[in-house]
Amino acid sequence: ILVIVGPTASGKTDLAIKIAHKYSGEIVSADSRQVYKGMDIGTGKVTKKEMAGVPHYLLDVVSPRQTFTVAQYQKLGTAAIKKILSKGKLPVIVGGTGFYIDALLYNYSLPSVKQNLKLRRELEKKSAEELFEKLKSIDPARAETIDCHNKIRLVRAIEIVLATKKPVPELKLWQIQDKKPLYGFLKIGIKLSDSELHKRIEKRANMMIKKGLVNEVKKLVKKYGERQIAFDAIGYREIINYLAADKNGLNADA
Repeated sequence: ILVIVGPTASGKTDLAIKIAHKYSGEIVSADSRQVYKGMDIGTGKVTKKEMAGVPHYLLDVVSPRQTFTVAQYQKLGTAAIKKILSKGKLPVIVGGTGFYIDALLYNYSLPSVKQNLKLRRELEKKSAEELFEKLKSIDPARAETIDCHNKIRLVRAIEIVLATKKPVPELKLWQIQDKKPLYGFLKIGIKLSDSELHKRIEKRANMMIKKGLVNEVKKLVKKYGERQIAFDAIGYREIINYLAADKNGLNADA
């Protein structure tokens, strides 16, 4: 199978679609934000027109009210790969969420801890800083490796520790390298200079605003409320906070 990775705005999607056309491929998204329905403009989700007839999997999988875990992604992604291979096509895995991709390639053994909705509602009221301090008090080792600003991962880590009464299992790079991958694969990494990448990101951000990102955020907040963890994605929370500065902002037309 083919894997294409790279930072935001590096051109992963365009390259994947071109390769899929040339080599009879179908695309599996590996983006932890594009799984959410309605979060389209702000996540840079490919449109039907941009797909150019190439089937895409794992887009619009769950509501922003739901938390989507890497274990769920692993299960659905594995099924998608099997389906593509059964048709004699080339699976093309594309995205910037490395943990999702590695979970597919190496079949991680992931904690099968069910979501605790009551606990999640309590945790979601807390800031990332508060969640990080909580995790640090119950699992210092995981706190050292986690993104302290990522509320989704912080909530999940706390949930696992409280459910299992044990630290979050550590995945070490050497363990991955020693484990035989599930598929023969080629991984392509896209690398741009910092200056070029910054230009592309700025251009993309401006384009998102022109396409109606503010209205997209307003519609999502009206439908789901502003406290969903999914809305902590870059771009969404900033616009929510900006609009909240004007108490009528979330209800007014852009």
